[in-house]
Amino acid sequence: MSPVEVAPVAMVESRILVIRGQKVLLDADLAALYQVETGALNRAVRRNADRFPEDFMFQLTPAELESLRCQIGISNEGRGGRRYFPYAFTEQGVAMLSGVLTSNRAVEVNVAIMRTFVRLRQLLSTHEELARRLDQLEWRQWEQDGRVQYVFETIQHLIESPGLAPVEPKRSIGFPTLKTP
Repeated sequence: MSPVEVAPVAMVESRILVIRGQKVLLDADLAALYQVETGALNRAVRRNADRFPEDFMFQLTPAELESLRCQIGISNEGRGGRRYFPYAFTEQGVAMLSGVLTSNRAVEVNVAIMRTFVRLRQLLSTHEELARRLDQLEWRQWEQDGRVQYVFETIQHLIESPGLAPVEPKRSIGFPTLKTP
């Protein structure tokens, strides 16, 4: 069975979240991919806590958990849902899991997850130039909007200004010309 069949890239991508500016996978999502219970995964991690520093894995804060509840529908506390704050694993944390979880499935899933992270990095680097140009275009548009707004405000000010009365047509200078038949 190939790693793509075990954990399709699209399925892994859909579970990657950005928390604290890092791309992470939650413990429950990893457990589902590995086909183990979340508690079993977390127990294995706690037994090897020295392998998971803060930049590999961190526990969500109450505010982060509440934000996730609103975004992705994690069940509310007291309704049969989680009774503790989930752990979030960075790419390095997921790689470290391969040393903690040694089943064939865990190895295959880890390979698929690592490939997904690499693919996402490649997509980001490919589109950095496009993002830079889009930022420049947005900045130019913002500058132009400011200039146009300034012109409209100036015209409006001139129209409403009390010192500018309507100009009466000037009288002609000289003698009127007679029309000949």
